[in-house]
Amino acid sequence: MQNSRPLSMDRRSLLRASAQLAAAVPFFQMSSQLLSAEIGKSKKILFFTRSQTFEHSVIQQKNGSTSYAAQQLKEFSGPLGFEFVETKDGRVFDENLDQYHAIAMYTTGDLTAEKSVDNSPPMSAKGKQNLLDAIAAGKGFLGIHSATDTFHSNGPAFENQSDRDPFINMIGGEFIRHGQQQESLMRSVDNKFVGMEPAGVGFKMFEEWYALKNFAKDMHVLLVQETEGMVDLDYQRPPYPATWARQEGKGRVFYTSMGHREDVWTKPVPVHSCRRTTLDYQPSRCGHYSQPWIRNTAITRFTQVTLADSISNP
Repeated sequence: MQNSRPLSMDRRSLLRASAQLAAAVPFFQMSSQLLSAEIGKSKKILFFTRSQTFEHSVIQQKNGSTSYAAQQLKEFSGPLGFEFVETKDGRVFDENLDQYHAIAMYTTGDLTAEKSVDNSPPMSAKGKQNLLDAIAAGKGFLGIHSATDTFHSNGPAFENQSDRDPFINMIGGEFIRHGQQQESLMRSVDNKFVGMEPAGVGFKMFEEWYALKNFAKDMHVLLVQETEGMVDLDYQRPPYPATWARQEGKGRVFYTSMGHREDVWTKPVPVHSCRRTTLDYQPSRCGHYSQPWIRNTAITRFTQVTLADSISNP
């Protein structure tokens, strides 16, 4: 799959500031400072985690407590002025979504189904349409890991569909299955995309890797799942997109297949990097360093890319 052109964004001032600060401060601190300077008041992000078919450990709310994923998001979002509101209650989409600047989802299954493994209230059919309408109207959207294992399209699981569920059309891809957890290479396709510099040319990580299908033709691919050397039939295929961004109407969509394991949210992973001090990359500065990928990089990139309009135009 070829990369589409980068999403249309006005971030020249942000990029210039990033370039000036890149040599002086770590990426996460740099992003925090830049974004905090743009934010005048709290920005609410709805974090929806209803699990209809399978509940991942990172989003379990034991005895009503905050989930691990939400804790990480809140720890990250505090300095940036973001307020993550976590819920498994599908009825939230029948309420006023205008109060949220963006919607993040870590979900599974048919969210409109009455029964679910986490015994949470379902999303109504109208609520599903409200979600899609809100994104098309300009709401930012973040899909994490099993968000693509949500609202599956009709048809054989191991085939691409021409008639896909509207949610799958929005998010840009669909989960097929996964094999055993293993180390694999994530290859960076576009490290000039805003926030992608810390990925360098790629990195290896031990994770549960999703086999995906039904890719949107207009996605802007950011990370590719390299399959050479991987075990299990799910990965006996050419490399395929694993992290991407795309435009849905006026809204910006970001998805990453990572986030199954608790440690991938915080554990530093070896990254092949090409640091820059100007807007042009300097190959002679390439090296290696460690980066907590999900929390510090993937979510930072989400705030830069998906929430840019909300930050600039509250």
